[in-house]
Amino acid sequence: LFCLTGISLPDPYEDFMYHHLQYYGYFKAQKGSLPNSATHQHVWKNNPRYLLSGSFGEREDVLPDPLQKEKLLKPCTPSILSADSLMLSSPLLKSRQLLNDEFGKVNPCLREPRDLFSFFSSGGPLQPPRWPVECEVIKENLHHIEWVPPQPEYFYQPTGNEKLPEIVGEEKGTVVYQLDSVPTEGSYFTSSRVGGKRGIIRELAVALQGPEDNTLLFESRFESGNLQKAIRVDTYEYELTLRTDLYTNKHTQWFYFRVQNTRKDATYRFTIVNLLKPKSLYTTGMKPLMYSQLDADTHNIGWRREGNEIRYYKNNTGDGQQPFYCLTWTIQFPHDQDTCFFAHFYPYTYTDLQCYLLSVASNPVQSQFCKLRTLCRSLAGNTVYLLTITNPSRTPQEAAAKKAVVLSARVHPGESNGSWIMKGFLDFILSNSPDAQLLRDIFVFKVVPMLNPDGVIVGNYRCSLAGRDLNRHYKTILKESFPCIWYTRNMIKRLLEEREVVLYCDFHGHSRKNNIFLYGCNSNDRKYWLHERVFPLMLSKNAPDKFSFHSCNFKVQKCKEGTGRVVMWRMGILNSYTMESTFGGSTLGNKRDTHFTTEDLKSLGYHVCDTLLDFCDPDRTKFMQCLAELKELLREEIHKKFNELGQDMDLEGSWSDISLSDIESSTSGSDSSLSDGLPVHLLNIAHEVNQKKMYKKRKKKPLQTRKQRNEQYQKNSLMRELKLIDDVPERAGFASTLQKQPTFFRNSENASSSTMRNENPRLNEVVLHGRDKGTSLDPPKMTSLIPTKSRERMQTEKPGFTVSCSPKRSTNPSQEPVPDMKPNWSRNRYPATKRGRATMTLYPSLHIYTYP
Repeated sequence: LFCLTGISLPDPYEDFMYHHLQYYGYFKAQKGSLPNSATHQHVWKNNPRYLLSGSFGEREDVLPDPLQKEKLLKPCTPSILSADSLMLSSPLLKSRQLLNDEFGKVNPCLREPRDLFSFFSSGGPLQPPRWPVECEVIKENLHHIEWVPPQPEYFYQPTGNEKLPEIVGEEKGTVVYQLDSVPTEGSYFTSSRVGGKRGIIRELAVALQGPEDNTLLFESRFESGNLQKAIRVDTYEYELTLRTDLYTNKHTQWFYFRVQNTRKDATYRFTIVNLLKPKSLYTTGMKPLMYSQLDADTHNIGWRREGNEIRYYKNNTGDGQQPFYCLTWTIQFPHDQDTCFFAHFYPYTYTDLQCYLLSVASNPVQSQFCKLRTLCRSLAGNTVYLLTITNPSRTPQEAAAKKAVVLSARVHPGESNGSWIMKGFLDFILSNSPDAQLLRDIFVFKVVPMLNPDGVIVGNYRCSLAGRDLNRHYKTILKESFPCIWYTRNMIKRLLEEREVVLYCDFHGHSRKNNIFLYGCNSNDRKYWLHERVFPLMLSKNAPDKFSFHSCNFKVQKCKEGTGRVVMWRMGILNSYTMESTFGGSTLGNKRDTHFTTEDLKSLGYHVCDTLLDFCDPDRTKFMQCLAELKELLREEIHKKFNELGQDMDLEGSWSDISLSDIESSTSGSDSSLSDGLPVHLLNIAHEVNQKKMYKKRKKKPLQTRKQRNEQYQKNSLMRELKLIDDVPERAGFASTLQKQPTFFRNSENASSSTMRNENPRLNEVVLHGRDKGTSLDPPKMTSLIPTKSRERMQTEKPGFTVSCSPKRSTNPSQEPVPDMKPNWSRNRYPATKRGRATMTLYPSLHIYTYP
């Protein structure tokens, strides 16, 4: 502190603050250069703007608060300068914690706490990816330009004369490229480092014997690369073996490798010999992707579909344990001595994502409503990024009223389609479009653009470095083994406690079906019957040449219980989806029989935003139109099922109670539908975590007082007396009657509880299961389809029973009673005692005893 009397006196507190600020780096001047009152006032009057370090290395203008300025600059009177005002005014002090308001004035509040992990800055390099220590990595940085072909790239049309090359192998061929010491099943991830394996990076490609040697030079030890081995079996023919996902012995689908030393006029043949899926889009005309470095440098041409004589067939030279499949194609390179790349789909690497996020963080406009945070670190220590996108709210009430949308991608690292859709979504939602601004005003977007960065970096197709498919472990309790999934689920759980989540969507790729479609979950709530199908139907209307509603599926299978879609649905998100985008192309509209480009996929990101506006429009006209159309589509599906069974039934009035699972087939296309379970080295850890949780839940039985023990004894005695009364011979007749009640209740469970059912005389053709329609939270009524010929056989006369299933649980004589069914026909899994929907009119009422 400074005493403003014209004489500078030493002060203990001043000396302490000087050393304190200098120690923490806020004050860089010498002690003698501290400003006195005159200098301080002169500075405020003549140069009121000072630069403080802002976020991402930028500088910001700071103006003093008027009230604070008035207190500090009282004319002709001595004043005391606090340490806070000194820090705000002095240009020699550095702080990144002070906030500025929109008028450039200093706020007396601090910035949000910094993240636990450091981010890249605009002036510094990107965080280099971390690799397992077993992986060799070349030092070259690869970059591919984005390019959209001027003409549609049509599917390959088979001629029937395609050659099926015989697999030769190492015995008759020459190995020209091979990775060594690749971790497979039986080993597990231990540690990682930037650059992967220590030591000198060996040259794996063969050495050329001279300028006339036309052997291709292969390489895949770069980010997202995947090629295990290359064998030269003829002058221009090569057999390729893909590397399995690290720490596994399967999941070979994604490939991405480089070839050099090309010849222009020759026809080369490549054959991948160890694919695992029996079906593939390559059988329906899909082509591989090729990238020419010379074309990119000279003509600005990027990835394009190339290849002829494409065949996908079974490899008959397997070891008998699991069958392999082959993909073969021919190619002519455009230039001599070119560097070319081949890929299963357009690559999108972890470095590509970091470059994009860096551009967002460095944008002064976008960084105002897009906050970049660290969700967690992956197993290898790579950052899993979380973006929160929303416009600043004017009031706390406005902020609390916003609903949330959660989007994620690349849980399967080889499905780069998801990243391109995510990029299109981010491009639009971060733009200055009026629709984007409206979406940011009414929603809070939580975006995880790359859930499995480790798998993306090493070139896996499906797994993380734990050797497991993360999209089967969303229910995991192992935070350290599956951090990306655990923290994502926990983030969404906390978000649900704060606000409603309108939509959850995880972006994937599909290897067996064309077009783009969604997998959802049938709603259990009768109030929201078919509502989960409205968003996909709207999306199909907004993107009719790309999105196929008829390929969507909403069945929840037991083997998919661990997927993000099902877990989030069970957590309470009604509209929970997996978006599947094909590796191939479209069979719809104007894009029929053409491959998808990156621009097509990015446009889907825009259509998601457009559909979200339609879905949440306060004017419910579009929503109700789609709902009516969905009901008509369901009616057609039901009639189709009856026709397949050879039945002709009129379901008017009761068709809406048909079980949706009965008319839908299971989802297909996933090669890991069944979870592999935990790796061996994680089984004990999971058991220990479960034991700890059970121990915490287990509570000791509290000790009872003498009074409590006496009361318990009296209750037990009363119950024994009542049991003896129930066993007397006078009640033998009534007891025999009670034995029939479970059968009756089982029959009554098949009766409909909906008003629609009671008003329709033809409802005896369909037997309904479920609860009252009047209860909005009850699960949907389940039905079983009964052939007309068996109707009379199913019905039986049973005197003495009158069943009423109205929502008010009262017997209405004006309504037509529902005929009973045979006792042994219904097999409802809900016990009769829990339902309580039937009333008896003939038998005496049961006496229910209550105890104190």
